[in-house]
Order: sequence, then structure tokens, then C-alpha cells
Amino acid sequence: MKAVQPHERKVVNIHDEGAFTSYDPSSVSETGTQYIQLNEKAGLNEGFYIYRMEPGASSTPHRHGGAEEFLMVQGELIDNDGTVYKQGDVVWLGAGTEHTSHTKTGCVIAVYAEAAEEEPG
Repeated sequence: MKAVQPHERKVVNIHDEGAFTSYDPSSVSETGTQYIQLNEKAGLNEGFYIYRMEPGASSTPHRHGGAEEFLMVQGELIDNDGTVYKQGDVVWLGAGTEHTSHTKTGCVIAVYAEAAEEEPG
């Protein structure tokens, strides 16, 4: 078996503040959110990534371009319909679902998205 080469592996730790990038795509003013996405070939909100929200942060309203699955690693997240996701919850949202979320406590979420998010409507 061939050894994994340095350029073939990336490792970061979710407890390292420097590993996160501020989430603020153009034309969106989302504050208090950051992400880690190691696959440089994946677009924003596509594939696997870690999403972190500071206490009091909210996501921008959006529609899922494909199905999304996520694991609540830490904290709580509240969807606009009042659904509360807690640490340890594994969630699936179908393609085309629209929502926005906020957190009172802050949270860390491991996300897999089939396709990028879109504007709702």
C-alpha cells in the first residue's frame, strides 16, 4: 500500500480558532458564523464542512439545492419553525427545503450538503 503523501492529507482541529474562516459570502451579511472546509474543490455550502455559530448568531434564510445531513456536535440550534436540534442529533433535510436557524448558546455542526444553498422563494 502506498503511503499518503503530505499534499494528499489535511488535518485541522475544531478547537483551533485559526482553523475557521468567517462565513460571509458576497451579498449576505451573516455575522457570528464560521466554517472549516478542507476540500478546496468543493464550493461553499457543498460537500462536507464544519459550521460554527456564536451565541446569538442566525443563518441567512436559504433553500437547500440538494439534501443536507448534519450532526450537532455541540450546543443547540433552533429552526424558524421552532424545532430544536441538540448535541448528538443527526438531521436530514430534503432538497428544496427552506429555513433559517439561530442559536442562543452557540453551536458546532458537522454538515454534508449534496449541493449549494440557494435563495428561498
